[in-house]
Order: sequence, then structure tokens, then C-alpha cells
Amino acid sequence: MAWIPIHDQPYDPVPYRPAKVSAAESLQAAADLRAKMDQRRTVRAFSTEPVPEQVVVDAIAVAATAPSGAHQQPWTFVLVTDPEVRARIREAAETEEQISYAGRLGEEWLSALRPLGTDQNKPHLTDAPFLIVVFEQRYYLDEDGEQHKHYYVDESVGIAVGMLLTALHLSGLAALTHTPSPMKFLSEVLGRPKNEKAFAVIPVGYPADDATVPRLIRKDLDQVMVKI
Repeated sequence: MAWIPIHDQPYDPVPYRPAKVSAAESLQAAADLRAKMDQRRTVRAFSTEPVPEQVVVDAIAVAATAPSGAHQQPWTFVLVTDPEVRARIREAAETEEQISYAGRLGEEWLSALRPLGTDQNKPHLTDAPFLIVVFEQRYYLDEDGEQHKHYYVDESVGIAVGMLLTALHLSGLAALTHTPSPMKFLSEVLGRPKNEKAFAVIPVGYPADDATVPRLIRKDLDQVMVKI
């Protein structure tokens, strides 16, 4: 069935009857999820070992269930498997990152990055077997070529990416949110239409055998949650 833009659809409510779970089941599920997600880390060293493509496709399908402003679903997930295309993306990204790390980012931003050990070299873009390039759709064109604005685009796509990272982690895969600046080259390399703007590049795969992560401490719950 073809997708119909939300503004062309009448209000047509349907029953919502999710399966009920007991309080004990809910508490256990929440505790299990919290424990699993506490192990999530951003990885920058990926194995070249193949990953079942369906695992990544299913994670994207999970991301596509995210809530969005006016249910406009303003996202496109480009799954890049071609090694040549990934090499072109890496070349273009490293060119931009070289300029950024040479001073374009500014000393304050560079200082914030130093504890993470990042630099202009981005081997993850070619080592990881998959790249998911997320684009946000700023507007769309109807059948008559008329332009229509999307609403809460940044918020909607950000939520979807969060759900994507969660799904990948729970599926046993590692991921990295890479946001080279500027990112216009991604639209050019991937041939995306003018209404789409790159949001993030997400390498996906298994961690390399010698992968390391920075020794970081997450804020305590009482530092990030306020109960009133």
C-alpha cells in the first residue's frame, strides 16, 4: 500500500490494545533493559567480519517506528554496503576532518574531543561492513511538485537515531555516530535529493578484537533526573 502524506489523511482512530504485563514483569523487563544498555559503548575500531544484513535492516525498521512531528516520518536511512562507495565517503570525510582538526573546530571543541582520542583518520568508515547514512527530510514534494514543510524534523530524526542505536546494541552489534562537518558531500556521493540533509553517518559491525574505548564515567541517575 502506498504511503499517503499525513495531511491528506482523514482522522481515523483505531483501537489500541497492547498486551498487558504484570507489574513484576514490567519491573524485570525494565531492569534487564537498563543492565543491557549500560554496556553500550561507542566503538571506533571495527572488525571487517561480515554481519548478517537482515540484522541491520531490522534495526532500521525499529528506528522507523519512532514518533515524529505530525507523523511525517521525515527520515531516510541509506544502507551503504558497496566498498567503493564507503571508500569515497571515507576520503571525503577525512578531507573535511583534516581541515576541522587543523583549526576549523576551534580550540574549545578540540579540547573537549581530546579525552576521546579522536582525530582526522576515520578507518571505521571502510572497516565496518555497513554504513547507515541518516538523512533528514526538510520538506517533501507532492505529485504536483508542490513543496510541503515537515515539522520537528531534528527532534524526530534524533529520536529515530536513538532507537536505531538501541536496536543495534541489543542485536549484538557496535555502532558509532559520526558527524563530519560539513556533511554536504554525503548528499553528493549518495545522490540524495535536494530536500534531504545529512544527519549522521553510523558505521555498524562487530568490534575489532583489539578495540578499546575511553575510560569514561556516566553521570549518576540523580545528576540527570529530577523528580518533582
